[in-house]
Amino acid sequence: MVFSLLLTGCSLVGQGSNPIDPKASVAEEQYGLILLSIGIMILVVIVVFVLYFYAIVRYRRKPGDDSIPKQVEGSHKLEIIWTVIPMILLLILAVPSVALTFSQDEDYSEDPEVIQIKATGHQFWWEFEYSDLGIYTAQDLVLPVNQRVQFQLTSSDVIHSFWIPAMGGKMDTNPGMTNKMYLDTPAEPGVLKGKCAEFCGESHALMDFKVVILSEEDYNAWVTSMQTPATTVDADVSSGEELFKQNCMSCHAVEAGFPGLGPNLTGFADREVVAGYLEMTDDNIFEWIKNPEQFKGETVEMPAIPLDDNQYHDIVKYLKTLKLE
Repeated sequence: MVFSLLLTGCSLVGQGSNPIDPKASVAEEQYGLILLSIGIMILVVIVVFVLYFYAIVRYRRKPGDDSIPKQVEGSHKLEIIWTVIPMILLLILAVPSVALTFSQDEDYSEDPEVIQIKATGHQFWWEFEYSDLGIYTAQDLVLPVNQRVQFQLTSSDVIHSFWIPAMGGKMDTNPGMTNKMYLDTPAEPGVLKGKCAEFCGESHALMDFKVVILSEEDYNAWVTSMQTPATTVDADVSSGEELFKQNCMSCHAVEAGFPGLGPNLTGFADREVVAGYLEMTDDNIFEWIKNPEQFKGETVEMPAIPLDDNQYHDIVKYLKTLKLE
């Protein structure tokens, strides 16, 4: 079992990324099915090994005993027993598996009480569009507690797989196609880890995102802040703002109502990480925008910008002002 958990990527530690420590109803139902499957497998293994060792001991050859044990070939009784018992075990596993598969395949796209999110995988970052709110975000998926969320999943380039281990199973995102799945959010605020679960390139392992679960009040405040247009920046970062407009704004929007070729940077300074996994520090922002390839390889879509170090520092100062009200 330990090797099985290691091979499937299960972890007993980490930031809310553990599928065997479910935080919401969908994941709890799937975890219950996993436990049922493992329980049946353990029962079968125990019974087989008990019979195996019993036969070895009970029918071992004894000194002076050359008799042949009673043969059971063609026994109708035994044939019925070892045919019926596996069928019963399969039914015990199959009935809840099929029922859960259909129940978790419900489509809530037309339900006005359900939050609608379009998640798009890019090499190597995630874009989230709140369809009913006119909000675009990147890397941070912000949701309220105790809420059902309907996801529309797609990709802009190669096949990725959208996975929030503590909230439920994964589903592929394919270019030119839209897959649907729903998940429920946890009852308590917190931060969960999301991942790409399909090998999608040399920086696949760095394609993480955060799922920020807020109280209903805090979530409504976040929506209001995201929908509030950006204010004028301070004079000491005006140089960085101008450099950003000249070199970065063609790909990165700084207002939540607009998508972009690159991640939307609204509220960038409030995020915990840079590029999905680097600690949010001035040095990491500087190094990231100066040479993205050193962090995510040659296939990363963000090009290096030909500026001097002082200009990079000016852009960093401007980016650190991109906070929500």
